[in-house]
Amino acid sequence: MGAARGTVVGVDGSGESLDAVRWAARRARAVGDPLRLVYGYSPPMPVPTMPVLAVTPDVVPEEYIRAADDLLATAADAARGAADGVEVSTEAVLGGPARVLVEASGRAALVVIGSRGRGGFAGLLLGSVGVQVSGHARCPTAVVRGEEHPGGVVVVGVDGSEPSHAALRFGFAEAAWRRVPVLAVHAWQRPTPLSLPEATAAGFSEDFDPASVERRARATATDALAPLRAQFPEVEVREQVIEASPPGRLVEASRDAALVVVGSRGRGGFAGLLLGSTSQGVLQHAECPVVVTRTAD
Repeated sequence: MGAARGTVVGVDGSGESLDAVRWAARRARAVGDPLRLVYGYSPPMPVPTMPVLAVTPDVVPEEYIRAADDLLATAADAARGAADGVEVSTEAVLGGPARVLVEASGRAALVVIGSRGRGGFAGLLLGSVGVQVSGHARCPTAVVRGEEHPGGVVVVGVDGSEPSHAALRFGFAEAAWRRVPVLAVHAWQRPTPLSLPEATAAGFSEDFDPASVERRARATATDALAPLRAQFPEVEVREQVIEASPPGRLVEASRDAALVVVGSRGRGGFAGLLLGSTSQGVLQHAECPVVVTRTAD
């Protein structure tokens, strides 16, 4: 599962980022990935006695280097403590954390971040770095939040779109090594007058027939799951087609799940949006780690 490229974890010294390091270390050891801890920093660093100095990639004050080394050493210790034997490397990169992690994602199988890092507003459940990395990363992004329930199912959002197919592929692979079932959730809603243009783009008509929509939803789920059932015969599959808010139902399912996997954007989303309403809602409110998958632009 991506052992050649490995897992990248964004670290910043916060408790949330250390939780992400520990989660990523356990997963990396399980799937045989090397783990790379990356710290993207912009001056001034949070050292109270240090003056603000001019910094370029070629000239970095010793204080900055020491602080970065200490922060990464703490993160590496956390990784090895959580998963003895995992291969760990560290890297400090001068630049904004989101930009640094998006660049690193081009050489990674998975990018892992905490739900909120240093400097985030207390009322926000997902920080700005999490939003930017989830929307722009070139590989799947895991946002570690809530509790990872041992033995819980891998929940995957299904809607027939290419991003949701990518989510299913990732979810089945995760369920296989975890030896847990996949819960494939296809939630649909009746369109309102305000949502009718988007609903029509997603295949609804103005003459809305709930029974017909549910039949199409079941057919969509069946078609999407068929090749993965064949590829992963050992994985138990549970299907749920339900009239409900997609993000709401996925958040509800997250309460006893090991992981929730969603595509970056589903059917009916506006093409310019990097994250759709479902992925944003799940990222903000899920009660377990969340993976957002992307497709090639």
